[in-house]
Amino acid sequence: MALSRAVVLGLRAGNAGRQSGQKLQTTGNCLLQRFTSPYNQVLRNSGNLSNVPSPGKAAYGIFVAVATLGGGIYLYRTLHRDKSRFNDRISSIKSIRENIENQGSSGSSVESRQVSADKQETQKALPAAALPTHIPFLLIGGGTASFAAARSIRARDPGAKVLIVSDELDPPYMRPPLSKELWFSDDPDVTDTLRFKQWNGKERSIFFQPPSFYVAPEELMSAEHGGVSVVTGKKVVHLDVRENKVKLDDGTQISYDKCLIATGGTPRNLPAIERASEEVKKRTTLFRRVSDFRSLERLSSSVGSVTIIGGGFLGSELACALGRRAQKSKLEVIQMFPESGNMGKVLPEYLSHWTTDKVTREGVNVISDAVVKSVSYKSGKLHISLKDGRQVETDHIVAAVGLEPNTELAKSAGLELDGDFGGYRVNAELQARNNVWVAGDAACFYDIKLGRRRVEHHDHAVVSGRLAGENMTGAAKPYWHQSMFWSDLGPEVGYEAIGIVDSALPTVGVFAKATEKDTPKRAAEESGTGIRSESDDQGAIPAVSDSAAAAPSLPAPAQQGDSYGKGVVFYLRDNVVVGIVLWNVFNRMPIARKIIKDGEHHADLNEVAKLFNIHEE
Repeated sequence: MALSRAVVLGLRAGNAGRQSGQKLQTTGNCLLQRFTSPYNQVLRNSGNLSNVPSPGKAAYGIFVAVATLGGGIYLYRTLHRDKSRFNDRISSIKSIRENIENQGSSGSSVESRQVSADKQETQKALPAAALPTHIPFLLIGGGTASFAAARSIRARDPGAKVLIVSDELDPPYMRPPLSKELWFSDDPDVTDTLRFKQWNGKERSIFFQPPSFYVAPEELMSAEHGGVSVVTGKKVVHLDVRENKVKLDDGTQISYDKCLIATGGTPRNLPAIERASEEVKKRTTLFRRVSDFRSLERLSSSVGSVTIIGGGFLGSELACALGRRAQKSKLEVIQMFPESGNMGKVLPEYLSHWTTDKVTREGVNVISDAVVKSVSYKSGKLHISLKDGRQVETDHIVAAVGLEPNTELAKSAGLELDGDFGGYRVNAELQARNNVWVAGDAACFYDIKLGRRRVEHHDHAVVSGRLAGENMTGAAKPYWHQSMFWSDLGPEVGYEAIGIVDSALPTVGVFAKATEKDTPKRAAEESGTGIRSESDDQGAIPAVSDSAAAAPSLPAPAQQGDSYGKGVVFYLRDNVVVGIVLWNVFNRMPIARKIIKDGEHHADLNEVAKLFNIHEE
């Protein structure tokens, strides 16, 4: 109909054009002569113009008709295309909202709370039209590594424009407090505020920066001094390293100059739970995100029992946190794992058993040597069957059995994955391909001191993200800085570690009697530090004595005893220290870092242990 109207308007305009031409001819032939072609001028000079129809009149009419017709067609197509885009946008928004509501209605009460909490943040997911089509620095993933890289890029290039694309609904935040400090908060609204007191008494939020720190994506490219933008609720599903562009899950395409992959990982699940019914899966939490903390925190006050499967860092921390809470309530906390003691894959056996006793004293029912065979749901309870015949009943399961690096982009980008450690295989500069870097949990990097590695800890995300950001701006630095990691079993017992800490390696432990100040809380209060990995401690490092650096010998046996108050555990490979655990010894990480960096043989590690002043009262 609109096209027919345009044709009619064109014909009418043509008639009007011819009439106008006639009026112009009668009022002044000189005006028409100005628009007469050279061909007409030749005819006029030969005296034959009177025998030829006036082309000026016809041409003018046709010109007006064609112009009007073209304008009508363009207007029709534009309106039709805008209407289609508008309908698509409305359908997309409606689909997202219905998807969230469906997830909330079909899941368990825990999942409903999680969706409800996430739903409050959905407005942060910006429409595709607001995103820039090209960005100098594109960071895939919204975790610690991405934020560290963005901060590093801006430090080296203050005018840089950085876009972070995250599939989470929250801006970048710290994950460690989710299993540590947040659980010891006295604030009844901690799930909403997400603020906590550090061991040094200072309060802070888990978010690295407030929302005002970030530039709106639609304003980023026009920002005079650049900035950092975060797009939440979007996932990169395709990476073209030859064309330097990515595609999001909504079809949006963005080209880049430099790209960082910092996609982190996804919590692993137990095969027994994956094979189980939906009722079992609905009552299982794979702990990783803010929404998981919110759900588990609320659930811990409404169910009778929670079973944590996993004896590593996360499982042990959550067990202690919930155990401490259970002392003031009727909640039963159970922790089970296949090893003989807590953190059995990291700590030597004697220290692992001591740690298990500590977790038990926190009010946790610890079940060691437990291999899950099957999980079922009957009569309102989850029934966990172990391979040795033992049975455990519980209301909810928290699976803390490791992390699977997110490497979905490897196929489309043609990037190499590491068969031994998993993750994207990168060089010492954290580069996977030209203009593409990888940092954080998903990076399998070459450590120039310890060889090929992949690390899943907060401090590594900070260090590798910072290095990747520097190299994206041309620094070309290799990875040599040894990141540390730490675990706290409440405010009284904690440890810091560096390098390769594997209980399968030979170890030498040197211990001393602990004092009241040898706790994570007291150490933080005295030093004034908060999150331990946020600062690079570069204090004075004492030199290793000649006697300690003499010819190598067989490792001395670990000190035995009923109590391991504080001490140092050395992990050896070919009689060289490749890893160190500082047990209730704090603010000594630079010393440990230097010992690993030097890579020397030590005849007497008791002498090396003196560098950490563990015998001081």
